[in-house]
Amino acid sequence: MNYDFQSYPDREMLAIDLANKLAGDLRSILQHEDRVVLAVPGGTSPGPVFDALCAADLDWARVDVMLTDERWVPETSDRSNTRLIRDRLLVNRAAAARLLPLYIDAHEPEEVLAELESQISSELPLAVVLLGMGADMHTASIFSGADKLTEALAPDASILVAMRAPGAPEPRVTLSARVLNDAIRKHVLIFGEEKRIALEQALHLKPTEAPIKAVLSEATVHWAE
Repeated sequence: MNYDFQSYPDREMLAIDLANKLAGDLRSILQHEDRVVLAVPGGTSPGPVFDALCAADLDWARVDVMLTDERWVPETSDRSNTRLIRDRLLVNRAAAARLLPLYIDAHEPEEVLAELESQISSELPLAVVLLGMGADMHTASIFSGADKLTEALAPDASILVAMRAPGAPEPRVTLSARVLNDAIRKHVLIFGEEKRIALEQALHLKPTEAPIKAVLSEATVHWAE
């Protein structure tokens, strides 16, 4: 598996360096594209990266920002990833970026998947994607044991997949592995020894057992204890 592993002495240095790399990737691709899409994860780990990235000097008005996955909860919920990126990424200079939503008010995600996909399809492929990984080796909301795992990993997968997984309190919507893999630049952010070991274990497992493996090729992994 061909990927680049970069370790950092501390999380603060990682956040600053990774934000600079993401901004540099976007700046470079904007030189030959009218617009670019940046896809980012939710959760706690990327927050400090967003705090640095939002101040980057680039043409944010030509950047579409979207989540790699979202919990099916309204933006008022503390569990909303959309709320997180509005508060910590789409501020400062990055307030000029356009948000491509992964949530519409509906009882079940399947009711509005086609509508959500229609807002994304014309903007693909992703220019830059930042992914996280759980200790269970899931990425985005592609979980081993999820009901639509095979569909999300398929080479001809839809843009979006509605997921329900053991231990996940609500349904999720996730970009499929195909869409994540088509990104021009891929970065993976992990913290702690447990996740570093999990990443190494993933190399010896099938993507159905370790979904991160499905999107790891040609990615840059950024790690700090």
